[in-house]
Amino acid sequence: MTTVYLAVFEQSEEMTSSKKEHLTIQPYVKHPLQNRWTLWFFKNDKSKPWQANLRLVTKFDTVEDFWALYNHIQLASRLMSGCDYSLFKDGIEPMWEDNRNKCGGRWLITLSKQQRMLELDQFWLETLLCLIGEAFDDYSNEVCGGVINVRAKGDKIAIWTRDTENQEAVLHIGKTYKERLGLPVKIVIGYQAHADTATKSGLGIKNKFVV
Repeated sequence: MTTVYLAVFEQSEEMTSSKKEHLTIQPYVKHPLQNRWTLWFFKNDKSKPWQANLRLVTKFDTVEDFWALYNHIQLASRLMSGCDYSLFKDGIEPMWEDNRNKCGGRWLITLSKQQRMLELDQFWLETLLCLIGEAFDDYSNEVCGGVINVRAKGDKIAIWTRDTENQEAVLHIGKTYKERLGLPVKIVIGYQAHADTATKSGLGIKNKFVV
């Protein structure tokens, strides 16, 4: 746990003529998160391989360091088309091929271009808070991370889980996520397996679960 010290000057009740001040050192302790998290940034450059466009930005494991990071990076709504942010537990890379992702899938939120300025940043921040705050109760260990894709045709936000066959966990995560985003009951969100996403595209991908 990182500890910094704040210097507090305390003036004595019986001050001398030289007005001496006494220095009191008080510890300021940051609030640790349950997991260490890694922020990744992707900028699409078609002249480079996919992995060469993915950059590790930083890692953090306290509440204070999260907010320091969030307040000093570009809002998702201001990113160029083709860019992604990914927040994953330390040790997990934001790609299907990672061993802790390859058997999993994602709960996917799709937003229209009109929603970018109104809801994109709000939904992404809530997604981040769900991740670092372990919002999914006993099933938080099934969560790998989250991704936001900024695209010209419409943006996407997703929470990735590690095992598509753990239906109880996947459905709990999906229902909790939908509630945290404040989505109306009539709005349906779907869960897609990475194995399907890797081999199919667009309308060819079927939802494994919906909530």
